[in-house]
Amino acid sequence: MPKTAGDRAAAVMTWWNHGFTVSNSGDSPGEPSGGLLMKKPLAEFIGTFTLVFFGCGAAVIAGMGTGPTAVDVLGIAFAFGLAIVAMAYGIGPISGCHVNPAVSLGVLVAGRMSVGDFIGYVIAQVLGALAGAVVLYLILSGKAAGWSGSLGQNGWGAGYLGEYNTTAALVFEVVATFVFLVCILGVTQAGAPAQFAGLAIGLTLVMIHIVGINVTGVSVNPARSLGPAIVGVGSNPAALGQVWLFIVAPCVGAAVAGLLFRKDGLLSAEAS
Repeated sequence: MPKTAGDRAAAVMTWWNHGFTVSNSGDSPGEPSGGLLMKKPLAEFIGTFTLVFFGCGAAVIAGMGTGPTAVDVLGIAFAFGLAIVAMAYGIGPISGCHVNPAVSLGVLVAGRMSVGDFIGYVIAQVLGALAGAVVLYLILSGKAAGWSGSLGQNGWGAGYLGEYNTTAALVFEVVATFVFLVCILGVTQAGAPAQFAGLAIGLTLVMIHIVGINVTGVSVNPARSLGPAIVGVGSNPAALGQVWLFIVAPCVGAAVAGLLFRKDGLLSAEAS
């Protein structure tokens, strides 16, 4: 059990590096525990729920405001980023706070998690995104007027935000997810200042949203796209028809980044 500040810092590095921590007592990151099998998926469920509810909620609920209640692109970008920061420090000691199947894929490709954990994480993430979208739908359904049925779905093409074409959307999502994973895998490898990892990751997501909201609404996360698309299919069936891009593109970008961070990879700080 970590006793000193230095020991705890080393433990933090351990769970963020490997995407997990194990603790029955709640203050011993890095120590095995039989209860971890359920803790990690539950943490990922809560984290992804939070990301979808508050991120997409900012885009829809606050986005319908006017005057002092209006939220612009910067506000929406920070809602997504701050949700990640909050969960990184809240559930990071349990699961590593992936809250994103593409992140889990990148971690898997980098050799930092098992296939079994990957499958459990993805299931929990998708369920968390669906739950977040359902709660958001229930709240929005209580609005007297002005709600179009949107749940912050991703998309592209005619009628969607900047009306970028399929190629533009695909390129943006691949590149943005690659950059996101470079940050995540970089700040969680040996030698990185782990205490600031959550902040760096959250601010990177803010940066990505500032640039990309007008292109695709920004996914870089298949679960974030699936949840609102499925729950909101009644009012926006086109979003579900386009969701394939927000599964394929983030996974491609994440896998490429993961390869670069494998042991002896071009961006790996791990000695051979």
